[in-house]
Amino acid sequence: MDAMSQTPEQECPTVDEFARLAPRPKSIADTGLSQPFLADLLSKHLLTAGVLSLNLITKRMGLPARLLEDILHFMRQEARVEVLPVDIETGALRYGLTDRGRALAANAFAIGGYAGPAPVPLAEYVEIVKSQTVHDHNVTGHDVRQAFSDVVVSDDLLDRIGPSLNSGRAIFIYGPAGTGKTYLTSRMARVFSSSVLIPHAISINETVVSIFDPVIHKAITRETRSSLAIEDNVDERYVVCERPAIVVGGELTEDMLEIQFDPNNREYRAPLQLKANNGLFIIDDMGRQRVAPQTVFNRWILPLEEKRDYLSLGSGRHFSVPFDLVLVFSTNMKPADLADEAFLRRIGYKIRFPHLEPHQYEEIWRDQCLENGIPFDPSVVDYVINGLHKQHRVPLLPCHPRDLLGLSMDRAIYTNQPRELTPEVLDWAWENYFARTDEDNEPNIKTGVQQ
Repeated sequence: MDAMSQTPEQECPTVDEFARLAPRPKSIADTGLSQPFLADLLSKHLLTAGVLSLNLITKRMGLPARLLEDILHFMRQEARVEVLPVDIETGALRYGLTDRGRALAANAFAIGGYAGPAPVPLAEYVEIVKSQTVHDHNVTGHDVRQAFSDVVVSDDLLDRIGPSLNSGRAIFIYGPAGTGKTYLTSRMARVFSSSVLIPHAISINETVVSIFDPVIHKAITRETRSSLAIEDNVDERYVVCERPAIVVGGELTEDMLEIQFDPNNREYRAPLQLKANNGLFIIDDMGRQRVAPQTVFNRWILPLEEKRDYLSLGSGRHFSVPFDLVLVFSTNMKPADLADEAFLRRIGYKIRFPHLEPHQYEEIWRDQCLENGIPFDPSVVDYVINGLHKQHRVPLLPCHPRDLLGLSMDRAIYTNQPRELTPEVLDWAWENYFARTDEDNEPNIKTGVQQ
């Protein structure tokens, strides 16, 4: 499972725009959370850390100091917190739990194990998702060609991909293995270059579900967003991130699409599609998962039709969230072998990725030679196309230049020879790249293809 990066030129909204979407709370009421709930959360931080200054509590909970002072005052009145001597180095007051406070904190942990930044109420999260929807971005031909400018791909294919991203409907990418489906679909995220706010967690009736995942979400740091700085007027319960672009393949299981509960830590974690909200969710290698394709497809029928996803916290507790993402299925199997006609009708675009044309293969070969410091010789690539591919009836795939050149360079290093390509070297690379079948002693193109 991956989160794909975007183009370096991030079109970040200004601080004022983010402040309008998520203003920094000035009071407990502004958080949308109750005072007892926030007191319990603060107690968990103190129980795990032992002693904290107000500045450290602010960083841990993502709330302003003045608001936290009100919570600490409430906790002192309940004899849950005591003020400790100032830190000698910083001169800051420190806070610790009383015996009563530790007991109440332990009880809070037994109810829910979340101990991160303060969550965002579900209703507020719903409005944030709607405000930064991925479907408001009108993709143009210029956008698509700029996003794929460093990729060898036909204009015809780009002119199919572009409109599909504007449709707001699911996309089905299919074609033979090795035609670059994974490589190209993962770069669709480049088209959506604006940044979004991702909450650390959301609260559903004071049950907390974690959303921000540093493995999946790519935070935009101050160093990489010179035009954007999180000031005091922006809610720090959110993280400024690139639009999510999640790719999941054969490891996908049915439970990854539902709220997951960790019984050891007593924490709820968001499913993949919730983490992908306001971005892209790509299910790669469709049909190779450990769960039946029909089960995966059935999971999306209601969200695709209603643009809402329905989730469960167990014990009959349900809630819904916006289903605001570009959903992409990618497979090297025939669509009709995976889904019935009724489901395929719900998918707006079925885009086939074909084999390469000779001129495209040559362009990729030239790029790979440049990248690996190998002199480019048109006669060499002509030998590969017309002497090897044509002779062995192997279709031209984007992965072949990279892999054949890689094997050739492995041999050059082993034999301590210059980085030069000859028919002999390429024959050797070809022989070792493609496995032979027992029947006709010809290369088995299925086992030779890599994505």
